[in-house]
Amino acid sequence: MIRISFSKSCKKSILYKQIFKEINDLVLDSIPIVSILSFFIGGVVAIQMALNLESPLLSKTLIGFATRQSVILEFAPTFISIIMAGKVGSYITSSIGTMRVTEQIDALEVMGINSLNYLVFPKIIAMLLYPFVITISMFLGIIGGLLAMTLTGVPSEAYIQGIQTDFDGYHITYSYVKTLVFSFVLATVPAFHGYYMKGGALDVGKASTQSFYWTSIIIILLNYIITQLLLA
Repeated sequence: MIRISFSKSCKKSILYKQIFKEINDLVLDSIPIVSILSFFIGGVVAIQMALNLESPLLSKTLIGFATRQSVILEFAPTFISIIMAGKVGSYITSSIGTMRVTEQIDALEVMGINSLNYLVFPKIIAMLLYPFVITISMFLGIIGGLLAMTLTGVPSEAYIQGIQTDFDGYHITYSYVKTLVFSFVLATVPAFHGYYMKGGALDVGKASTQSFYWTSIIIILLNYIITQLLLA
């Protein structure tokens, strides 16, 4: 499927239009939900860290340090990607699946258009901007933690100092590598389930469920493999 998606390209003007449409539908429309989740979960992570560091022997800077590590290493790239498997993945599967059920894909093939290139390729290209969404998630997660600590009485200076403590830029690289791999999974696995689905309208919902199921499993497995390769 992927090989065919990159071959026998449609007209550039048509592809450009499809790519910008997919960027809007898959990436830009995801920013609001990602922003809300990241902000509040960052606050929750910081509060939980504070509750587990009540000992006066432990520095309050550890709250900022632990929140930063949790958000950058796992929450933003992995947890958000699993959420996106539900939002973006279901959208991709249902939209392509509906076209399959209504025979629109067959009509594209009859007109001599490479349907995989027309439907899947723009989604893969659009999801290359997915790291931008994860960057917003990282930033808002840490800001959410800062606000939570300010409201609970923890000095903001201690939290900010903790964020800066022992910062390793390689962790950012690791997160973006995971994000790019996950973006490819988010674009291709749901597209596969939608394109090759069989049945009627009711089966579109089943295909979306299967898409979320397999996309989440693949993301979790790849998360383990990439972590072993890059951090172990």
